Amino acid sequence: MGTALTAHNRWLRLGGELLITLGAVCTFTLLILVLSGAPPFAAFAQIIKGSLGSWTKFAHVIKAWIPLTLCGMGLLYTFRIGLWNIGIEGQVIAGAILTTAIVKLGLDSGHPQLFVALAIGFGAIGGALWAVMAGWLKTKGGVHEIFAGLGLNFVAQGIALWLIFGPWKRPGVASMSGTEVFPPEFWLPYIASGRICLPGVSLALFAIISTTVILKFTRIGLNLKAIGSNRTAAYLFGVKPDWFMLLAMVFAGAFAGIAGSLQVTAVYHRLIPAISSNYGYLALLVVMLSNYNIAAVPAVAFFFACLNVGSIQLPMVLKIDSSLSGVIQGALVLATLAVQAWRVKRKRERKTV
Repeated sequence: MGTALTAHNRWLRLGGELLITLGAVCTFTLLILVLSGAPPFAAFAQIIKGSLGSWTKFAHVIKAWIPLTLCGMGLLYTFRIGLWNIGIEGQVIAGAILTTAIVKLGLDSGHPQLFVALAIGFGAIGGALWAVMAGWLKTKGGVHEIFAGLGLNFVAQGIALWLIFGPWKRPGVASMSGTEVFPPEFWLPYIASGRICLPGVSLALFAIISTTVILKFTRIGLNLKAIGSNRTAAYLFGVKPDWFMLLAMVFAGAFAGIAGSLQVTAVYHRLIPAISSNYGYLALLVVMLSNYNIAAVPAVAFFFACLNVGSIQLPMVLKIDSSLSGVIQGALVLATLAVQAWRVKRKRERKTV
């Protein structure tokens, strides 16, 4: 009975915090709309209509939700151990690059399905290796993971641009539109009526389930939490912090690499300069607004995906400047900081009681 009540109270607390978080996001967004002179309720209505108004628009939301959820699940590992994996953006790009390389190798193989599956696997490997580089700089070189990650983000972006305008350029011309489009047999299958990629949805669900199991029910999750809470104490109990930091980066990079792989094989069907679509950075906000809770991440990711897709309607329907969509994204950053400050203050008040 006591266990059931505890679980019930936990879910109530999670629901309350999620409502407060979404309330803060909506409040900041409303404030930005009012200050810009835009009709707030009409803007919210257009955001909802632009994201959920039809099956096709809902499919676009799912396209954004998949990489956000994959990156969010990966970030939970690094946040659990106390690492700020800012380099997740570069890990998405690294996964996309390696995926493109494998697909190009298989264009004349006659086995497109095999090479698409290999490409996704190697995308995960590419993201993991890129993450391990940041982890190695942290554990062996003493470089803070934020600086290591940001540096590797620029390197990954530079490599992608070099490939697009160099070795992988379209025949006869180098274009910002990216590499040559893959043949349709190298695309991941999708529902024809809505262009929802079922393998992508399956991989996102796998990420949610596997992350829940690993972080909540395995020794790996327990050790990650122990190191994140007190690295010195964990070391004294025989846990190796550096090894588990690298392992956390592997999990985060692998999920980010899969996100990049899906961007290549299921969304754009080629490598483009903006292949990550900033989903890595946005996933950082998703996880922080979720208060690092596994169950809340998919819901918050869906909310962000709706906002990201629906805000496209604002300049088209309400004739609002197109830059307002970016301003709304900035408001989400402020909302994240405000909610984080409120949570820190609440924790301090609980300790003093």
